[in-house]
Amino acid sequence: MTTTLTRPALTAADRCDRCGAAAQVRAILPSGGELLFCGHHAREHNSKLRELAAELQQG
Repeated sequence: MTTTLTRPALTAADRCDRCGAAAQVRAILPSGGELLFCGHHAREHNSKLRELAAELQQG
């Protein structure tokens, strides 16, 4: 049996882990951790996140 966790949608209170701007993207890492990014930092780190097989969710 596989359990999938459902994460809530991003809200105005969610902030980018790099700069504190409003979060627009949630990156869920294979280890289960997550990072929140503004649009700018999501684009900046997109290739590395894909390399790590992170699941990207638009907020």
